[in-house]
Amino acid sequence: MESVLTELNLMQGLVAAFVLSGLIGWERESRNRSAGLRTHILVGVSAALFIVLGENLVTNFAKQDDQVRFDMIGILGAVVSGVSFLGAGAIFSSQRGEGAKGLTTAASLLAVAAVGMTCGLHLYVLATGATLLYLVTLGPLGLLMGAKKGSGPTEED
Repeated sequence: MESVLTELNLMQGLVAAFVLSGLIGWERESRNRSAGLRTHILVGVSAALFIVLGENLVTNFAKQDDQVRFDMIGILGAVVSGVSFLGAGAIFSSQRGEGAKGLTTAASLLAVAAVGMTCGLHLYVLATGATLLYLVTLGPLGLLMGAKKGSGPTEED
């Protein structure tokens, strides 16, 4: 029973990542971007799960043998590398030479990975604050930049 309660406690990070990543995904979905609600939730929750699993490995196995080493920084780096690979798939060049498209979507995938990792570490205030900053960047700041250029929301997405 204790192990079930422990796992339920660990699920808090995944649920928080689900909600916060979902907010960012909802914003992307509402703008009809290539990566929307489900993609952002999957990336955010997966990042949180990798952190929870890594932390659990350290907690459960590091004490058993001094020769076993765990690198939590390596887990962070692996998540960033994996998400960057996904982000690269979201970026494409216009055939008309108008430049790259999908940069903001790729950046938002990296952002939800960071939020997910933060939730996996149970740093919920930090994760919520970062999510709010991301939403301001994607929403009002994007509208402001579009109005400044006189063309509506930016098309770099």
